[in-house]
Amino acid sequence: MERFYAGRRVALLTQHGKELVIAPALNAALGCVVERVGGLDTDQFGSFTREIPRAGSQLDAARGKARAGMRLSGLPLGLASEGSFGPDPFTGMLPWNLELLLFIDELRGIEIAGSAQRPARSASLSTGSWTEARKFASGAGFPGHRLVLRPRDEHDTRVRKGLGDWAGLKDAFDGALAEADNGLVFLENDLRAHMHPSRRVTIRLAARDLARRIRSLCPACGLPGFWLVERLPGLPCAACGAPTREPRAEVYGCVKCPQRETRRLAGRRAAGPARCDYCNP
Repeated sequence: MERFYAGRRVALLTQHGKELVIAPALNAALGCVVERVGGLDTDQFGSFTREIPRAGSQLDAARGKARAGMRLSGLPLGLASEGSFGPDPFTGMLPWNLELLLFIDELRGIEIAGSAQRPARSASLSTGSWTEARKFASGAGFPGHRLVLRPRDEHDTRVRKGLGDWAGLKDAFDGALAEADNGLVFLENDLRAHMHPSRRVTIRLAARDLARRIRSLCPACGLPGFWLVERLPGLPCAACGAPTREPRAEVYGCVKCPQRETRRLAGRRAAGPARCDYCNP
């Protein structure tokens, strides 16, 4: 990595303290110097409190932030993080956090993305009772995980953000309740990174994933970012031998040149009958 990024400055546009969890991972792995870039409100790319909806995909938002940081700093290397919250991809029942980190190397014309995902604290409640609100706050990880309050419902623009102590929460709740014409206050986790410790853990894991991807060099052109691009299904069923949807191999590819490499999955000779559409239709 020394010939690529040792001592090179990398712009990171953030206003929520993400450099504290991203920089250590990348600086140690790449020898680079991740530098926080300010001077621009990143909420313009979308806000978790819904005042500004995100335009485009999660990747589009990360790319916009990275490019903006590169313009502001004048650096050819940029980095940005973008998170999302929703139901888990397995059961659809648990709150889930997916963090994406995008690294742009303008000198070599490449983009490399890393990611991490895990269960999240992303809860909400509508109530007119302080007793219920206090119980919700404890379950939502408060005060370590801060809260957002609104009178009436989740769409009300009279928002109170970053609430992090019980006295302040009670005052905010009473104020919001007085403003609500339906007698309800909407409470939810503040999902901004500097207000959400669990999310910062996921961002740190995504930074480590990005570092691994950057350190993986293409065997053909030698550039960083040679990583998994596709999983090939077809692992045979252990009972009937028919191909299943379970992966039998992985394809690694370069972000710059056409180089591809298929790697069989070690230790996976057959799939269980429960994964077979014939044995378990």
